[in-house]
Amino acid sequence: MGIQGMELCAMAVVVLLFIAVLKQFGILEPMSMEGEFMGPREKRRDLGGSERALAAQLPVLPRSEVTFLAPVTRPDKVVCVGMNYVDHCKEQNVPVPKEPIIFSKFASSIVGPYDEVILPPESQEVDWEVELAVVIGKKGKRIKATDAMAHVAGFTVAHDVSARDWQMRRNGKQWLLGKTFDTFCPLGPALVTKDSIADPHNLKICCRVNGEVVQSSNTNQMVFKTEELIAWVSQFVTLYPGDVILTGTPPGVGVFRKPPVFLKKGDEVQCEIEELGIIINKVV
Repeated sequence: MGIQGMELCAMAVVVLLFIAVLKQFGILEPMSMEGEFMGPREKRRDLGGSERALAAQLPVLPRSEVTFLAPVTRPDKVVCVGMNYVDHCKEQNVPVPKEPIIFSKFASSIVGPYDEVILPPESQEVDWEVELAVVIGKKGKRIKATDAMAHVAGFTVAHDVSARDWQMRRNGKQWLLGKTFDTFCPLGPALVTKDSIADPHNLKICCRVNGEVVQSSNTNQMVFKTEELIAWVSQFVTLYPGDVILTGTPPGVGVFRKPPVFLKKGDEVQCEIEELGIIINKVV
């Protein structure tokens, strides 16, 4: 086994231990998107995992003493996809794209699942976007869609914080600067391995601002699924282990509300995806 393979094995062990600890702390509580507990069958399955974690006698720390970092902190690249939900395109009254719309964030925008989002003084129009994030686990170039899932390590929740004034009007309408301010990419709460998810393209996805649901959809609304995105992106760049792909956001963002609504100091944003968990970020 090469060095890269050993690193991936070590990462997988850490991920499994991390998920077990999250369950012990109740952070991956088996709840529906409406906050209701799952049915007995699903709950029994989850309890079995918790019991195995307890039986493993892992060290237990008080939640107050634990700081959760992002599952990935310094990837080679953060690839983002625009207008990738059918219902989000309808919200804007624009055609569904015929090919993926790709942009990026800098890795320096990544913060942990419970870290603060800092409002930059340069923007007055900071908006929310909940997204399903794919984490690459195996290097590849020109990957076929049929082989794409073999290159996926797992999935996590992302908050694609966006400064709409810089995205839509400034910087020649190039999206990069509006998407990549520091703290504009919270990730977490954990990297959930692909074998732990029944179907990543049939998950409830929602965002709440100060407890109010502002986005609510399903990943089945994605125009281009994970396999298609990996095949498309890898035509242009080599994908490396740890690379993150943000797969787009559903409708309900603040900029398209009438009148538009933007984040302000003191707001709390919760981004949640079924089977993956929830991230919570205070706006400061």
